[in-house]
Amino acid sequence: MSKQEKNSQADDKPEKIILVNTTEYETRIAVKEDGQLVELLVERPQKEMLVGDIFKGKVTAVLPGIQAAFVDIGLDKAGFLHFSDLSDHKGESSLLSDLEYFDNEGEEVPRAKLDRKTSIAAVLKKDQEILVQVIKEPIGNKGPRLTSEISLPGRYVVLLPGARHIAVSKKISSWAEKKRLRKIAEEFLPENFGMIIRTVAEGRERPDFAADIKFLTKLWDKMKKKVENCRAPALVHKDIEMIFGIIRDSLTPDVTKVIIDDKKEYKRFLAYLKELVPDLVNRIELYSGEAPLFDYYEIEPEIERMLDRRVWLKKGGYIVIDQTEALVAIDVNTGRFRGKSKASEAIFITNMEAAREIARQIRLRDIGGIIIVDFIDMEDREQRKKVFEEFKSALKNDRSQTYISSISDLGLIEMTRQRVRPSLMYAFSDACPVCSGFGRVLSKESIAMKIERWFLRAAAATGKGHYQLAASPQVIELLTDSETRRLAKLEKRLGIVIDVIRDTSMHPEEFHVYDHKKGIDITEKYKI
Repeated sequence: MSKQEKNSQADDKPEKIILVNTTEYETRIAVKEDGQLVELLVERPQKEMLVGDIFKGKVTAVLPGIQAAFVDIGLDKAGFLHFSDLSDHKGESSLLSDLEYFDNEGEEVPRAKLDRKTSIAAVLKKDQEILVQVIKEPIGNKGPRLTSEISLPGRYVVLLPGARHIAVSKKISSWAEKKRLRKIAEEFLPENFGMIIRTVAEGRERPDFAADIKFLTKLWDKMKKKVENCRAPALVHKDIEMIFGIIRDSLTPDVTKVIIDDKKEYKRFLAYLKELVPDLVNRIELYSGEAPLFDYYEIEPEIERMLDRRVWLKKGGYIVIDQTEALVAIDVNTGRFRGKSKASEAIFITNMEAAREIARQIRLRDIGGIIIVDFIDMEDREQRKKVFEEFKSALKNDRSQTYISSISDLGLIEMTRQRVRPSLMYAFSDACPVCSGFGRVLSKESIAMKIERWFLRAAAATGKGHYQLAASPQVIELLTDSETRRLAKLEKRLGIVIDVIRDTSMHPEEFHVYDHKKGIDITEKYKI
């Protein structure tokens, strides 16, 4: 914790600060709560965020078997549109007059009559133009996830073109406040629009809603004109930059301050804030210290540790985080912690500490999808309940939607967390060129056995022969070791001659065999 943060602890109110570090090649936004880094957002020019962007796309394929369609939106990979993400209403939200729905006989069907039994082929046709919005970034080999339910987020409300309902954030707990906000929303809601009232709208008055809705309806009118004058695929609306998205989505009254280290960005940020939320202007600061902003607030060491599999806990226990394509597994261990009394108490203390740290790591690393947490087994049901409540409480400030199951008899918590972009592990790293992201390579003993089996197959097919074997130095060393003499024994057994080539540039799992006389590579000929 920095000196500046320690001095601020005189105030009983928990401190939440947002730090913005900008360079020519990268923008990073860090969120610290009570001195701990809990969230990190990174955006680079070559990998701009797509979530929230709206496109006029063209359907390239309709797949009834999986109730989905692929839509060309002008990117390298087509977007994926599932039936469940199709709009529940026709009309202005599509902006495209040819978005019609047909039954199996070709008769037009009102969208309201369509249900899960309806084939997506009754809704979409190949080469049809459709307005879509990105709801999930491309991840791995998958293209972006799309929806035709367009939403336009503002500071206090989200406008839903073509919808007919008003919803209020679940995080607003007071029923009286919900009723008041709905009444204001109904007063200003334009015709043929729905609305979601955001958490930050709590306590706001009529002028705030009026300004927000006026801005969003103007944006929608501008989009309609653009759609009419462009050919698919085309970008119709680009969501605001990440730095301004922080104002819109994260600058809530509980934020103590926002510190920016670039003067130009500070002025842009301030001008935007004065127009949108002038009462929060006094919370914006320009950093002028000599040390880099993220060094001064001790963010860089946290980022360095973010890619580690193992995360140590203060009392000596640790957690292990393994990310796979299908799910993320998190394991809890007591490590060096033994406790002062009985083992069950040490296990409970470790699990409680791990619950808080796992929640922080999930937010910090932006881990999404299916997550399995393996706590240390606890026989006491009351202790299990306390660990579960601690974990749930630690995730209450997470902006992403989560579902958490109770701790099972095996000590497992199964949870899902909304995933809209690849986790920071994938943003900060590439797949290992040696193991291709698997995390392991075959041992030299396994490779040596593969080589021996290759020569067994070759000798069985051709009889005697003269070969050249090229492999990594470690594998060659194992085969020619003076004690085991594996290669010499193989030559004698099969009646062949093998010359070796130590190739330092070869992949540890790779080997090549050449015909000595012809000089050609014959590896694939006898390779399984």
